[in-house]
Formats: sequence, C-alpha cells, structure tokens
Amino acid sequence: MNLSFFDQFTSPCLLGVPLILLSMLFPALLIPSPGSRWITNRLSTLQSWCIDLITKQLMTPLNKDGHKWALILTSLMILLLSINLLGLLPYTFTPTTQLSMNMALAFPLWLATLLTGLRNQPSASLGHLLPEGTPTPLIPALILIETTSLLIRPLALGVRLTANLTAGHLLIQLISTASTALLSIMPAISILTTTILLLLTILEVAVAMIQAYVFVLLLSLYLQENI
Repeated sequence: MNLSFFDQFTSPCLLGVPLILLSMLFPALLIPSPGSRWITNRLSTLQSWCIDLITKQLMTPLNKDGHKWALILTSLMILLLSINLLGLLPYTFTPTTQLSMNMALAFPLWLATLLTGLRNQPSASLGHLLPEGTPTPLIPALILIETTSLLIRPLALGVRLTANLTAGHLLIQLISTASTALLSIMPAISILTTTILLLLTILEVAVAMIQAYVFVLLLSLYLQENI
C-alpha cells in the first residue's frame, strides 16, 4: 500500500524512454503562437497581463543591472507555475516533485548569481561572509558558518519545492483513498472527507502558485545581493 502512494512520483516511461522531458515541454504548448497582432483573443490578453504582473513583482527589489535577468526569471516562473498547476490534474505527472530536476534548476542559477557578484564586486560579495564588527575570536567560526549557509542555498531551494509539492500530492491521495473506502461503510463520513478533499485541492492550487513564486523570488534576492 505504501509503495502505491509513491508510484505517482516515478517518472513514466514509454518504450523505455522517460517522459519527464515531454512533461516539462508540454506547458509551452499552452502559450499561443504569435500572429500578425500583439493580442489576438482574451486568452492572450490574460496571459500578457499575468506575465506583466509577474515581471513587475520580480523586478521591483532589483536595481537596473538586475533587469537583465528579467527574461530568465520570468520564464522560470511561468515554467514552474505551469508544471505545478498541471501536475494537480488527474493522471498527470509533476516533474517538480523530483529533487534532481529542482536541483538542476536551482544550482546553475544560484551559481550564476554568485559568479556575477564575484566578477562585478568581489570585495562586497566576500564581505557577506564576515559581518562588520565581529569579535576577532569569532571570525573563523562565523566565516565557516556563513560559507556553509551560502553553499546550502541551492539545496534549500530544491528541497523546499520538492517537499511542499510531494506532501500535498500525498495528502490528496491519502484522503481520496480514505473517502473511497468509507463510501460503502459510512457515507456521511465519506461526504465529509470529500469536502475536506475539495478544500485541500484548493489549498494545493495556492501552494503550487506560492512555491513557484518563492523559488524565483529567492533567486532574485540572491541576485540582488551580488549586483
């Protein structure tokens, strides 16, 4: 029984080929292809408004130099948002429940922000490892602690996204299994459980959106420290 709960997190295969790449590319099909006009229908208007809102929210804490990252951060936000929301549909697979994928997104972007700071302002970037006014005996310990906290940032990004989405999917499957099992025994309890399941699904939609936003927002804050 426990194994069946975690079967939803295994990457599906077709003829021995993992379909995780197809799952990642599918959200791009939802974006309409450009035509002769900037806005062709109401869906395009809604998508343009959402992209504009996301870009403004992400670029607000950054200075002018950080605006060069607008395309990367906005595209990452849309990708994560689409994958997380599509993963809530029945009989679908959520690639962002895989720690390997989340780390593959978090580590290169975190490293890029770090290298940007070391190239543009090396003194200020290295100065974050030692707070001003630190007593001399505490300098080696604080440098070690700050270096460790800096290096675990990409791990924290990947684990946070994986853990939140995995926990939500497991809760939905557990409650739906319990609701189905109780339907013939205690119908009233089953109806109550189904109501809880609907509320949990709404909560998971919010969690999917918030986690995508938090992932990209933290990357933008890391970038702000290094520009």
